[in-house]
Amino acid sequence: MNKSIALVVIAVLGCGCTVGPNYKKPVASVPATYRGLAPDAPPSTASLGDEKWWDVFQDEQLRTLIRTALQQNYDVRIAGARILAAQAQLGITRADQFPSVSGGASLVDQRTAKSAFFPAFETGVGQVNVSATWELDFWGKFRRATEAARAILLASESARQEVIVTLVANVSAAYFQLRALDLELEISQRTLVSRRESLRLTQVLADGGSTSMLDVRQAEQLVFTAAAEIPALEQQIEQQENLISVLLGKNPDAVTRGQKLTDQPHPPDVPPGLTSSLLERRPDIRAAEQQLIAANAEIGVARAAYFPQISLSGNGGFESLALTRLFSGPAGAWTYGASLSQPIFTAGRIRSNVLLAEAQQQSTLLFYEQTIQGAFRSVSDALIADRKSKEFRVQEELLFQSAQDAARLSHMRYNGGVTGYLEVLTNETNAFSAELGLVQAQLNELLALVQVYQSLGGGWQ
Repeated sequence: MNKSIALVVIAVLGCGCTVGPNYKKPVASVPATYRGLAPDAPPSTASLGDEKWWDVFQDEQLRTLIRTALQQNYDVRIAGARILAAQAQLGITRADQFPSVSGGASLVDQRTAKSAFFPAFETGVGQVNVSATWELDFWGKFRRATEAARAILLASESARQEVIVTLVANVSAAYFQLRALDLELEISQRTLVSRRESLRLTQVLADGGSTSMLDVRQAEQLVFTAAAEIPALEQQIEQQENLISVLLGKNPDAVTRGQKLTDQPHPPDVPPGLTSSLLERRPDIRAAEQQLIAANAEIGVARAAYFPQISLSGNGGFESLALTRLFSGPAGAWTYGASLSQPIFTAGRIRSNVLLAEAQQQSTLLFYEQTIQGAFRSVSDALIADRKSKEFRVQEELLFQSAQDAARLSHMRYNGGVTGYLEVLTNETNAFSAELGLVQAQLNELLALVQVYQSLGGGWQ
């Protein structure tokens, strides 16, 4: 008995041994600065990615849409369910480190019929027992598995945060695109009214013999061009509303508007902050690192199969033919023991499992490094887009002003009889295209802001 207790104590004390490599954070290749910053941009530790999404996007209706999406979007809810599954899996895996205890009771009463040689008799047996088994985690197999399961849980939480970042960006971008389509529709409708009036005046002049039917047909082309834009834009608007509704976890429906596209606030500059802080802010990088931690721990699980498995078992209880004597001293019964199992020949299975775990760890490490590289590229692309979209929008404003003035002058020249209506047609078409191009430039500037915010890992806080 004393030897058995000593064996248990030695085995438990030996549970501190853990095979497999301990995790060491890889050294990431981090650039000193973000490519794409303006040459005169002052250095700053502050980052747009640290801002709350409701501070970045100040349209109250957009804020309402984002809040609804965060509550009802199916991707967010699915990610939440995956966290619950990872929590449950962690509990299952961690339970292997502890003893398993079960209890039971039975009561059997049996009567034997009378025979030629034996009289009838009746017997009853009562039994109550508690049994326990424990596979000692001598080599750290279960602790490594728990370490991996805990890392998978943290990766699931970071994955949910990445879903939120993407959702905030998608809702914001879709809303800005909707407001751009609204503005384009407003411009087309206003242009159509103006061109119909111009067509009416041209028709009056043609009826009076002051101009030809060619001018009428050219004026009709302007009307038809503007009119053709309206149903196409109305189609895109309704489809965009359907997209936003689905992002909100709703069936397709109309979407309430807030500020106009031209009234949307846009910060004059978007500080990205320190490059090193991006590794901690972006959820996809944190999720990739937790997956690396899990893969590293799985190597220890695989290596533990080389060593003996030590198990303890015990069973104790009471058994008696009479219930009145079930818990008396003589009715007590118990057994206990220990077992050891050592793999001898597995045809290379254990070695292959270790090689598999090591290869998966290397693959996960490369994916982690690739994720970091992709993150810096996305930030650089977004910063370039933000800077260049501002420059593009300025040029589009100048182009629109010039085209608008050219259309005004061509009307004056036509009314004065200096030129034909073809000049009016050309300049009106150019002015209409330039105004729609300006809307697209204003949209691109807002989409670049969304891209910068998303690439910096903002939105999940």
